[in-house]
Amino acid sequence: MANATGAFGLRPVRHLNGSPYNGGTQKCYISSVYAVALFVGDPVLLTPTLTEKDPTGRYPTINKAANGIVRGVIVSFDPLQSDLTKVYNPASTTRYANVCMDPYVIYQIRDDGAGTPGVVYPGQNAEMTHGSGSTTTGLSGTILDTSTPTTTVTFPLHIIGLAEQEDNALDDYAVWEVLLNTCELAAGRFLGITAA
Repeated sequence: MANATGAFGLRPVRHLNGSPYNGGTQKCYISSVYAVALFVGDPVLLTPTLTEKDPTGRYPTINKAANGIVRGVIVSFDPLQSDLTKVYNPASTTRYANVCMDPYVIYQIRDDGAGTPGVVYPGQNAEMTHGSGSTTTGLSGTILDTSTPTTTVTFPLHIIGLAEQEDNALDDYAVWEVLLNTCELAAGRFLGITAA
């Protein structure tokens, strides 16, 4: 049976030490100045843009991450009081997101189905491709780029292995378990952000 094809971004499943993911998150601010929609499962980083910063100074302010440094992954959003039906955050909308920032959390992510994955993937690093998120499900369109698994240390995903779940074969659109290889919080390394 072929693997399912729907993207869901990055989904936390457990800690590297074997304990289950307990849902721990950091509340983060999203500014109405930021003109990009955000979805559950999107990788994020801190914004360096002064006009986007949380005016209370209580919460870090996030933007979507590409293929460099990653701070964490959006797990959920606080309700949008102006429209309680929104399961994602529309562009240019102030809101709070709950972000998993633990650098030792293992995530699941679907691959892009663009090339049959190999048994050499576990232990390699890969880049992500960022497709459009779903405004219906609220889930991210981020997927693992199957053209990139290699030993490149700067790639943001470190592949642990094929996810052990029903109907998940070593084939196109497989679900993989990964660590955030470029998480700036790993090993106590903090990238200072200067707002401009």
